[in-house]
Amino acid sequence: MSEAEVKTESVGTVVVAGAANLAIAVAKLIAGLISGSAAMLSEAAHSVADTTTEVLLYQALRRGARPADALHPFGYGKESYVWAFFAAMFTFVAGAGFAVTHGVTTILVHQHSGDYLISYIVLGVSFVIESISLARAARQVRRESRRWETTPQRFLRLTADTTVKAVFLEDSAALIGLLLAGLGVGLSHATGDEVWDGIASILIGLLLLAVAGILASNNLSLLVGRAVPARLHQEIERELAGLPEVERIDTLLTMQLGPDDILVAAKVDFRDEATGAAIEATADEAERRLTGRYPEIRYVFLDPTRSLPGAAGGARNTQARPSPDAGGEPDPT
Repeated sequence: MSEAEVKTESVGTVVVAGAANLAIAVAKLIAGLISGSAAMLSEAAHSVADTTTEVLLYQALRRGARPADALHPFGYGKESYVWAFFAAMFTFVAGAGFAVTHGVTTILVHQHSGDYLISYIVLGVSFVIESISLARAARQVRRESRRWETTPQRFLRLTADTTVKAVFLEDSAALIGLLLAGLGVGLSHATGDEVWDGIASILIGLLLLAVAGILASNNLSLLVGRAVPARLHQEIERELAGLPEVERIDTLLTMQLGPDDILVAAKVDFRDEATGAAIEATADEAERRLTGRYPEIRYVFLDPTRSLPGAAGGARNTQARPSPDAGGEPDPT
């Protein structure tokens, strides 16, 4: 799958999720107002937060895809993480905050103004719609994990494409939230005690809090300038070290500039007998190899450096590598 197709699929995933969440939010709000269920109103807030999140994620895709210019020579990829961070914060404040406070109020007041039938209907329909949205996100995750020759779980943990990660986590949380709401409404209906409805609302809020925390932490890490995962780092090092004129890689630095942009910079000890022309040809070959194998690598900078005193011919003194769990674009091994 080409990079353009990946971006188009990401946009489609976000749009489908946003449309589904908007329709569900309206239905849940109506059901919550009619029934008076705290869990239903919390689920309505959940869907409103998710809808707003999709709008912000769409903005992240659009703004982050702008080409490089004189003021931003490495492009605008990191701006996508800014908008994705805003999306996580909105989920934290609007979704989790409302759900928890409304759940506590329900436990204290114990009021229910209507019947339960409409809540059951809306929860059932919402579950079907959210399942369809999640299925699309899951297909993209599986497709991308195959492209990187890794597992879907590892892809989700390490991917720098925060839009796909956000949609998948939010749709998964939405289904869990619906189950919690259904359980709370059902127990309140069966026992006549609204405390179960309030507890379900609080649990939905805590669920949103967890998702928002994960996404916010991930985007902050990428904004600061996260390296690629350890195995991809090692693959890049092997590619560079395998070039015919390269004696040793002294330092290798990588950074995620955006969901589809990786920067590679290395201090390279070339063979003493290598000519200037050979070094230039090797640098060109390094860029060709790396960008050919990993299209997400956009920038490759090699800095010729002198041999380190006392260094053995084949030894390497590379920068400490990132841990296997460090974030970034998934590695293919």
